[in-house]
Amino acid sequence: MALAIPALYRSTVGKKAVMAVSGGLLVLFIVAHMVGNLKIFFGRGEFDGYAAWLRTIGTPALHETWFLWLQRTVLTLCVLLHIGTAADLAVRARKARPIRYRHRAKVQGSYAARTMRWGGVILVLFIVWHILDLTVGTVNPRGVHGEPYGNVVADFQPGRWYITLFYALAVIALGLHLRHGLTSALQSLGRRNAVRERGLSASATVFAVVIVVGYLSVPFAVMTGLVS
Repeated sequence: MALAIPALYRSTVGKKAVMAVSGGLLVLFIVAHMVGNLKIFFGRGEFDGYAAWLRTIGTPALHETWFLWLQRTVLTLCVLLHIGTAADLAVRARKARPIRYRHRAKVQGSYAARTMRWGGVILVLFIVWHILDLTVGTVNPRGVHGEPYGNVVADFQPGRWYITLFYALAVIALGLHLRHGLTSALQSLGRRNAVRERGLSASATVFAVVIVVGYLSVPFAVMTGLVS
């Protein structure tokens, strides 16, 4: 049994399963994190209170902040597995067809599918920046521990438009990644046909748009003075 798990992971089917599970957990976090971010529209007290509640989840069974660190550990593992498995599958696909066509017709596919590589790079850079900015507070212009509302407002001031631009690029890259990933995952669950694929593509697009709009609503609300 102990040997079966590594053997399964080494197989293409096993790696796709790891991609699906790690991606699914990350999607759940993305949705939950977006919902938490939107609490900023209910005022400083509710947003700061929500952030304080996150640090106490699981108490008294768990020590304060232990749940957050457990969550961060699982998410980091998911990101590493997702990236590593995706890279491995890409290498396998390339090795499966080592000889390129001399005259290769343009492959049909979405813009998201053709930009997954650079989109992934942007997302990794953004995750590092986001942790240093709004989690650790090292690069945040305010960086006061326990006051996330004030830190977010300071972060997205009009004079820091370049930060908002980077945030927007990362969120759009996330939306493209989600749309492509969800479409591919849903298509693998059954037989393909044109009607079904259009429906899956539309559903994935709607979900990605909701995520992008939800995340971008916060920095643009700060920039326009709606949140101050």
